Amino acid sequence: MTDRAPASVDPDDHTSSSDDHTSSSAVTYDVQAGVATLTFTRSEAMNSLDTATKEQLLAAVRRAAADAEARCVVITGTGRAFCVGQDLREHVDNLASMALDEVWATVDEHYTPIAHTIATMPKPVVAAVNGVAAGAGMAIALACDWRVAADSASFTTAFTGVGLSCDTGTSWTLPRLVGRGKAMELLLWPRSVTAAEALEIGLVNWVFPAAELADEVADIAGRLAAGPTLAFAAVKEAVQYAATHSLEEALAFESKLMARTGGSADHRNAVRSFVAKEKPTFSGH
Repeated sequence: MTDRAPASVDPDDHTSSSDDHTSSSAVTYDVQAGVATLTFTRSEAMNSLDTATKEQLLAAVRRAAADAEARCVVITGTGRAFCVGQDLREHVDNLASMALDEVWATVDEHYTPIAHTIATMPKPVVAAVNGVAAGAGMAIALACDWRVAADSASFTTAFTGVGLSCDTGTSWTLPRLVGRGKAMELLLWPRSVTAAEALEIGLVNWVFPAAELADEVADIAGRLAAGPTLAFAAVKEAVQYAATHSLEEALAFESKLMARTGGSADHRNAVRSFVAKEKPTFSGH
């Protein structure tokens, strides 16, 4: 397993149009035209998650969440994989050399905050699934708002195949996407789900030929970045809230969010544009 340096992405560095590609980066961060792209670059290891990669990914998603220049976020991989989850070579070494509580601290220190940050950041997040997504790698894609897959991509939960439960939010996201019955099937009997099947069961939103994936994702992300990102953030917040609250509580929460977005410049400008029969433009404010 390649030993890589600690996180190279500073979550407090919000420089616009940045392009962090260093020799030690397992996750790169780039902002162009309002779209922040986070890319796994450990293609030689199928973009598996060793400790350094988890630290860099956590720093990158936190940076993207706070980056005012990033109005949409894309997470993707390089090579044959999107991300295959935990680096099992490192994990075997850790099991042999570390106390169990130290080994499994990674769930609370890395996997949980990564999933939470992706799912709750106030902007749309698109997983561009270029290849295999397995275990926590699949879970990272599930935490995103949309999943756009290459026709050569595949998905597997993987967890019980190595005698583990699930993490990175899979127990929350997967049943909400495909229903409890299908989720239990995929979790208890892990198997490779093709892109075509993933589209059929609602695991992904779109599937494109692999050669066209980058261009299609760029178009989708560009349209999201140009959209009413304040409203997008409110919709994400409303859906998250409604998932764990009563109808009455959800209705009251919707009212608060309507008041918030209704006072925005985006709303006022869009209404004026509609009346004038013009195409609206959105600033995200």
